[in-house]
Amino acid sequence: MAVQRPFLRTPGFWVIVLAALIAGAAGIYAASSRYSPAPAADGVVEQFFRTALPDAAGKPVDMGAFRQQTVVINFWAPWCAPCVEEMPELTALADEVRSRNIHFVGIGIDSATNIRDFSAKVPVSYPLAVAGFSGTELARAFGNTVGALPFTVIVTPEGNISYRKTGQVTQAELKTALGI
Repeated sequence: MAVQRPFLRTPGFWVIVLAALIAGAAGIYAASSRYSPAPAADGVVEQFFRTALPDAAGKPVDMGAFRQQTVVINFWAPWCAPCVEEMPELTALADEVRSRNIHFVGIGIDSATNIRDFSAKVPVSYPLAVAGFSGTELARAFGNTVGALPFTVIVTPEGNISYRKTGQVTQAELKTALGI
């Protein structure tokens, strides 16, 4: 005997299903729009290259050293769970691509003490600069208007922004963005 489902034949049921689908699509669109990076500010790449920030030991990290190279800039913080989760993958990829003139730099949105403590627990093979909370202004200039972390940017050797992502990034995403 076949199971009867008379509610499937009522117009009200299908109106509810349609409304739920529309609401779901609107929610997905709103979330992706909110966290999609805005256009980068004019001159932000040059601003980045003119920046020198201290590392956790106080030694300057000159961002100009990355000029005419591909650089992956990762804005992060030790208190940011997705940032901490992606660090081992970023470190492994940085090690893998270093010989291809692709370099990584982490811009820490926290204190030198907290970044130093983090580095003692989680080894990172690329420079970690300490920007404190003022680092959010540089991230904002790159288009991170919501101030979310992590935020990753790729700058080409020609000084163009080729990739930006708000949220955790994977090796596979970065390899695709880097063309490797």
